[in-house]
Amino acid sequence: MRKLLLFACLIAGSNLYAQKADTTYWKNSFKGSINFNQAAFSENWTSGGINTIGLNTLINYKANYKKGKHSWDNEIDLLYGFINNAGQGSRKNNDRIWLDTKYGYALSPTWGTFFAFNILTQFANGYRYEKDNLDRDVEILISEFMAPGYITTSWGFEYTPKPYFNLRLSPLAPRLTIVKNKDLYLNVENNYGVEIGQTTRWEWLAFQLLADFDKDLNENINLKFRYVLFANYEKINFEEIDHRFEAIISAKVAKYIDVKLGGIVVYDFDQDKDIQFSQSLGIGFVYTFKNFTEEEK
Repeated sequence: MRKLLLFACLIAGSNLYAQKADTTYWKNSFKGSINFNQAAFSENWTSGGINTIGLNTLINYKANYKKGKHSWDNEIDLLYGFINNAGQGSRKNNDRIWLDTKYGYALSPTWGTFFAFNILTQFANGYRYEKDNLDRDVEILISEFMAPGYITTSWGFEYTPKPYFNLRLSPLAPRLTIVKNKDLYLNVENNYGVEIGQTTRWEWLAFQLLADFDKDLNENINLKFRYVLFANYEKINFEEIDHRFEAIISAKVAKYIDVKLGGIVVYDFDQDKDIQFSQSLGIGFVYTFKNFTEEEK
């Protein structure tokens, strides 16, 4: 955890240091939100129902530098949420850590080459719930911080037709999968692709495609999505190509209040043979900041 936080601090710290020298070439944006959902019922409520309370938090920070043909883009994207159902206690329903840094060199107004480094993992333990002989829920640990964790380096070409859309094509994208808990295989059949008894797995020969879209549709509505495809050349078949799609649309209803609808779809053969998905909807407080106005080209 300390190494991950250090990496995030290095991204932010490097940006702050560079800004002291020259702020002309930096574009910074920040979005932070806390969304709530809640339901309560009296004991004689005839339609039935369970008292619930939930909270989702999101932090997204971007610091992008561009001067001439050179660019350096950084992003910290954090998501965490839980829901508390009466009689069941608190259960996590959202959890993501995404850190990304990329150096680019422009070849034309829309095409360039790049080198990137990113980390994907989660904050807290994740559980599967099963019933015991007394019909009680039993927690079974299936994930935790850096179990799994994915560290990917990628080289290739990028296409940026608009300021709000970027496509990376990486014919060389080595990925390191980390499962720091050697006992996790007891609850997770495939152990996230890591050999039992080991804590890491290298996939040296691999291809990655990353598409990123982040646009204000109007003054009050923002749409953001990210799609990542990862294919190991050594196992190049349709079934074992990884896909991850995340999307979130937010609408401001007041200066510091917004409604947010988000969803994540994952297919990773090393995690599960079926498609995984999650969805969230909430209303809450939001704070945004930009030191620039994006112009469409």
